[in-house]
Amino acid sequence: MATFEPPVFNKPHIEHCFKRVRALFGGAFVIDTTKAKLVWEHKFYPQYYFPNSELPAQFLDDGSKLVPTEGVTKFDVVVGEKRAPGAIIVYGDLIGERAGLFKVKFDSMDMWYEEDERLFYHPKDPYKRVDVLQSSRHVRVEIDGIEMANTQKPRLLFETGLHVRTYIPQTDCKVGLLVPSDHHTECPYKGVANYYHVQTPNKLAENIVWWYQNPNLECASINGFLSFYDEHVDVWIDGEKQTRPKTVS
Repeated sequence: MATFEPPVFNKPHIEHCFKRVRALFGGAFVIDTTKAKLVWEHKFYPQYYFPNSELPAQFLDDGSKLVPTEGVTKFDVVVGEKRAPGAIIVYGDLIGERAGLFKVKFDSMDMWYEEDERLFYHPKDPYKRVDVLQSSRHVRVEIDGIEMANTQKPRLLFETGLHVRTYIPQTDCKVGLLVPSDHHTECPYKGVANYYHVQTPNKLAENIVWWYQNPNLECASINGFLSFYDEHVDVWIDGEKQTRPKTVS
């Protein structure tokens, strides 16, 4: 299925974020501000930046170091006994549009919030949207020649810039071949995904199926449905075999 690409900005593109943004680390809110910026360092999604007036001085390690080749200063964030090395990057006066701003490495914090809603993986892109639509298309999935799913009740998830994903009721899948996995991924739009391996007579296909137990509200209708990595399985839609996507999303 085709994808719709979001607008591509000259990088870095900077916009004001109108949401209250908070970052929790070691039980303290290291960041709590309504002055956040959205900065596109690449085309895929933005990062949070903040004006230097919002630097949380009480949580910064004095042993910061200047990185001359990058023109930035990096700080460790310290709360009690907990430390996040190099978590804050302060941009110098010669860094163009980012001068006077700093960034907090997203995955260095324990939790992020937009207003009072938990945020996963990265800030949401205001130019993207996610739609989940009930469909009556006939979808079949095979792995290693074994039919794993056969349904006429799929739910299709359309996410700007990414491949359309098919979510299938568990009752239309061979759940007896699924093996629980400890792997998980996060998405700011959908939430936390759990994974399954698929055990066939010839091999164990690892982390090839995912599902959301408690998806975010905008994607609530995929709750409990299974999605197979189209990149690694054979899929037929209304009898037509699909070309495998070139990228994983």
